[in-house]
This record gives sequence, structure tokens and C-alpha cells, in this order.
Amino acid sequence: MLTKKQHQLLTFIDERLRATGVSPSFDEMKDALDLKSKSGIHRLITALEERGFIRRLPHRARALEVLKTPESAEGAPARARNFTPSVVRGDFNKGRAPARRVAPPAEGVAMEGLPVLGRIAAGTPIEAIQHEVDRIDAPSALMRTGEHYILEVQGESMIEAGIHDGDYAIIQRAKDATNGDIVVALVDCEEATLKRLRKKGESIALEAANPAFETRIYGADRVAVQGRLVGLMRKY
Repeated sequence: MLTKKQHQLLTFIDERLRATGVSPSFDEMKDALDLKSKSGIHRLITALEERGFIRRLPHRARALEVLKTPESAEGAPARARNFTPSVVRGDFNKGRAPARRVAPPAEGVAMEGLPVLGRIAAGTPIEAIQHEVDRIDAPSALMRTGEHYILEVQGESMIEAGIHDGDYAIIQRAKDATNGDIVVALVDCEEATLKRLRKKGESIALEAANPAFETRIYGADRVAVQGRLVGLMRKY
């Protein structure tokens, strides 16, 4: 699922390539999306590239190729408001093979049923929409005090922290975290991501654990912590 702006840009690039065979310029993309600067377009193109919708052709200026059409993005989702936590809605069964089950616990292990609230991006932030899609039993030993929920990880930006695409992240609901915690961070009230948190003065850095992904820095007022990672479950 793409953000509204990502979907608009992908549609604009796709339509321009179909009509002329030439990628639009950054200025044309900025004007089409009514953005104030080309830096926003660069961020959107990077997001589309990281998620496999487009690629930049080497050694050619303004050369973009659409790998997946806007139709495959399932449309532009509406912005979520007043949801806590804010995560990615998904139909976990549509178009997929039957789900592999998490291995059953050993006899005598205390378990607690937790809601699965969707998918969380361990990569470029993606549109945030709350939606409970399932419930999974998780070992009580992995939890701390308070309320917990589960997110399915999407992306590979945290692989060096041992977090892989398809893992189930157990999240302790929280509104604050200390430096170095891996958190569910909501950016600009609409995009959720799983990253390591670093506070630097009036800024917050959301650090990836994969050298292929850049650290993103935001003003403190643009980032809201919605939970801390306390455990992982993996299917094989």
C-alpha cells in the first residue's frame, strides 16, 4: 500500500511515460503534486524505488522505469486520523499462499493472545492505518508491563538488528522511549515505521540497521512514539 503522494507520483510518471516515452522532470513532478520543493519529490522517488515500483536507469538523466503500475498499488489510501497505534492495514490472505503458523509453544509455557494490528515498514515509512487482522498467542516471557500488540514486519532495513521481513514484532504500547530503543514511530501523523530512535537536540533520528538504507532525521514535533519493540516471533 502506498501513501497518497506516492500513488499520485507513480500515476503521474506512468501516464507521462505512456504518453511520451520520457520521464517527467523534477520540476514537472513538483508542480503536478503541488509541492514546494524538489526535495519532497526526491524522497517520494526513493520510497517508490525502495519498494520496487520504479527504478532509475543508470547513465541517463531523468530516466525512470515503472516496474509495477499504479493499479497494483491497490489505490491511494485515505489518511488515518485519531488512531493509536497507527499501522498498515492489510488482507493477509488475499493473493497469498496459506499462512505458515508460528511453531506451537512447549508444554507449560505461559502464553497470551495479542492482536495483530497490521504490517509495519522496516524501510521507507508507509501510510498508517489501524486495522486488527488477527490474534496470535505470544509467550508471556517476551512481554513487559502494560499493553502489547503485534505487527508483521515488512522490509529489510533492520536486518542487522535481527529483524527480518515477515517477522512478528511484539510491541509494548508506549509514548516515549530512550536513545537506542527500537520503536514504532509515527511520522507527520500519517506514516509508521520501525526504527532505532536517537534524540539529538531538537531533532529525532530514525536509524536503520542496514547500510543500504539511510538514517532519516526529523524535527521532534514530527515524530510520535507509539510503542517499543520487546520481542520477535518468526515463522519458518
